[in-house]
Amino acid sequence: MDWLQALKSYQNYLRIERGLSENTVINYGLDIKKLIRWLNKHQITSSPITITDKEIQEFVYQIAKEVTPRSQSRIISGLKGFFNYLLFEELRKDHPLELIETPKIGRKLPDTLSQQEIDILLAAIDRSTPEGERNRAILETLYGCGLRVSELVNLKISNLFFDEGFIQVTGKGNKQRLIPIAQYTIKYINNYLHQIRIHQPINKLDTDILFLNRRGKRLTRAMIFTIIRQLAQKAGIQKTISPHTFRHSFATHLLENGADLNSIQLMLGHESITTTEIYMHLDRKLLSETLHKYHPRKL
Repeated sequence: MDWLQALKSYQNYLRIERGLSENTVINYGLDIKKLIRWLNKHQITSSPITITDKEIQEFVYQIAKEVTPRSQSRIISGLKGFFNYLLFEELRKDHPLELIETPKIGRKLPDTLSQQEIDILLAAIDRSTPEGERNRAILETLYGCGLRVSELVNLKISNLFFDEGFIQVTGKGNKQRLIPIAQYTIKYINNYLHQIRIHQPINKLDTDILFLNRRGKRLTRAMIFTIIRQLAQKAGIQKTISPHTFRHSFATHLLENGADLNSIQLMLGHESITTTEIYMHLDRKLLSETLHKYHPRKL
C-alpha cells in the first residue's frame, strides 16, 4: 500500500465510519501530505506500513523548526490518528508515534467582539441593496444562534421552525441539533426571505438553501469571510475577525449575562463541556461575582 492509497482509504474511513465533515477530512489529509512531501524531498522510500519511528521523529524535529507549537501539535495529532487507523485495520503492528509527545501549549482564548462593536459592524451594512439585507440577516444569524460558518452556508429553509422558536442545523460529524432563535433574528431572516430571496432566480440544487448569492446558488465559506472582512474595514474595527468571532461572541455574551455552561454547550454543539469551559477564562470578574452571589459563606 502506497501513501496515496492509504490516505484515500483513511479519508473514506473518516467520512463513512466517523461521519466527519468534508472540511475536517481535508484538514486531516493535509497533515499526512506534509509527511509525504517531506519523505519525497529527502528521497525516503518508506511506505505507510514500513516507515520507522526514527523517520517520523526526524520529520517532527524538522517541522518543529518551521511552525508554531500549536501547528506542530495539530500535525502530530493528525499523524497519530492516521497510524491509529492503520493499526485498527491491522496493516501495522506498531505505532511509530507512540513515544512522540505533543508540545505543551497554552489554551488559546477566542477573539470576541463587544456588544457595542457588533452594533457598529451591523450599522455599517448598506441595507438599501439586496446584498445588504441578506448580509444583515447572515450576521444576525451568526451572532443570534452561534453557528459555525459551515452550518450557516448549509442552513435550509425547511429547517426553520419559527413558530416553535427553533432552527435545526447539521454540525460536526453530521450531528443535528436544535437551537433557539429570538424574534429579533427571525425578523431579519424573514425580511430577507420575503423581500429579497423571493425575487431571485434560484439554482435547482439550492432551492432549500436559505442564504444565496446573486446567481441563486449557496454562498461559500470564503464569501462569508469576505463579507465580514469588508464590513470590519468599513466600520473601522481594527480586530482581525471572522465568522467564528460571532460564534465566540455569542457564547461570551450569554455567559456574561448569566447563562449556564451546560446550556451554552448544547447550543454550540460541543461534545465535551471542557470545550465550552474556555469561555470561563474570558471574564474573571464574572467568576468572582458568581462566588459572591452563590457561595453559602458569601455574607
